[in-house]
Amino acid sequence: MNTTDAANVTTTANGTAALDGTAADDVADPRPVYARATEQAAELIRTVRPEQLSGPTPCAEFDVRTLLSHIVGGTRRIAVVGEGGDGLAMTSFAEGVADDGWAAAYEEVRVRAVKAWESDERMRTPVRVPWGEVSGQEALSGYLMEIVTHTWDLSEALGHPLPLEPEPAERALAAARRVLPDSRPRDAATPFAARHEAPEGAGAYERLAAWTGRVPLSRA
Repeated sequence: MNTTDAANVTTTANGTAALDGTAADDVADPRPVYARATEQAAELIRTVRPEQLSGPTPCAEFDVRTLLSHIVGGTRRIAVVGEGGDGLAMTSFAEGVADDGWAAAYEEVRVRAVKAWESDERMRTPVRVPWGEVSGQEALSGYLMEIVTHTWDLSEALGHPLPLEPEPAERALAAARRVLPDSRPRDAATPFAARHEAPEGAGAYERLAAWTGRVPLSRA
């Protein structure tokens, strides 16, 4: 389930499309949390064993190998956008990575992505991403939601080998609620299943998963 390849967009007063019409100034700087979220994803990817690569994930169309390919490809895309390139010219999947090469491949692109967004000016600049033209700040917020959601997907697929920090999930959930409010129907053009209720007492990752229509493998 690719969280950033399509979304309905509206337009802000200054003509810049946003995920939900929210002006960029209303979105907190995602860079510190994005950096930590990518570090956390890297730690998790390092735990993947070769025999797990063909296992299922909460994204029904992805096994673990394909999910890793999408994580690496999506991170490379937002790195290219941050560098001023055409991210839409990049596939959102990484090809040709050896089974024992996923950790190194992700580390390379995540460091590149964090560096690409260091400039405050770049955060204010309109950029093109799969869901439209948005500010750099909104673009990186969208990819924060992407990496945190897929971190939960991978953690679920691997049997939760590491504890996950709640702050990235709380920020990703806030972004998801902007992108996918209850009032917006989720049709065939929306790359998310219908929202469902999180269990009582659910943590931030479980609430994010429920909001984005994911079901834990234990309940699938």
